[in-house]
Amino acid sequence: MTADRPFLGILLMLGFCILAPLGDSLAKVLGDTVSLGQLILTRFGVQALVLLPLVMIMGATLRTTRRIAALTALRTVLHIVGIGAMFTSLRYLPLADAVAIAFVMPFIMLLLGKYVLGEEIGPHRLIACMVGFGGTLLVVQPNFAEVGAPALLPLLVAVVFALFMLVTRQIAKSVDPIALQATSGVMALVILVPLMALFAQVPALTLAMPAGGDWVLLGLLGVLGTMAHLLMTWSLRFAPSATLAPMQYLEIPIATVIGWLIFRDLPNGLAALGIAVTIAAGLYVILREQRLSRLPAPPAAE
Repeated sequence: MTADRPFLGILLMLGFCILAPLGDSLAKVLGDTVSLGQLILTRFGVQALVLLPLVMIMGATLRTTRRIAALTALRTVLHIVGIGAMFTSLRYLPLADAVAIAFVMPFIMLLLGKYVLGEEIGPHRLIACMVGFGGTLLVVQPNFAEVGAPALLPLLVAVVFALFMLVTRQIAKSVDPIALQATSGVMALVILVPLMALFAQVPALTLAMPAGGDWVLLGLLGVLGTMAHLLMTWSLRFAPSATLAPMQYLEIPIATVIGWLIFRDLPNGLAALGIAVTIAAGLYVILREQRLSRLPAPPAAE
């Protein structure tokens, strides 16, 4: 078991907040030429290919208890569904909008952490999370009349990944992160390969030979996704989900910057205000956790 170190967990989550939207941007670029199934298959295939040799080099093992194996399988299914919904939404929505809509997730995580895991949630973290959520609403400015049903997909992403992180928290302290991610990659392939073979005629699940440049982007998509979720898994070894929830709001301004650099999607004045509020809430959590980590532990009750 690993002791909680909240500030380290926050730093690792920051790495996830940078790499995850970079991977999403590649999925958006490839969305017009590569099927959804092929994107997801490549994402998990690279994960297994990269991490299995590392597990062997480290002398780690993929063997575990039945409970951990069952939770890992559930985590893998949630991961596939969440990534599939996100990649699909990116075919219709700007990168920043899709990420921002999905950011009801930290609020869901906060409630799950309190009522399912029994984690301690003080008023400061609750207020910071709510302020960050308010900033999210300013960024997203949803217009479902224009986008239609695909605008609801990031909401599905939020629910699925809240559950995904809840399951991850249950196993992250007792399983090596690299072994966990390698196992998830293999499990995903076991699920996806037969599924795509059985439904090869469905356009979203077809396999096709990518163009020359697409091979590089597909490989990079897999590497970024693998590293991002490895950092997220590590972060949950060191900090409760309720602590990390407000921190994740930083993914929105990062996605906005990436969206502008690649797709020239620039937020308006109200969205810029929301980004500023979101950054402020995230930085508040970082500074507060850093200060609390330096305080001496209270004496044990006699």
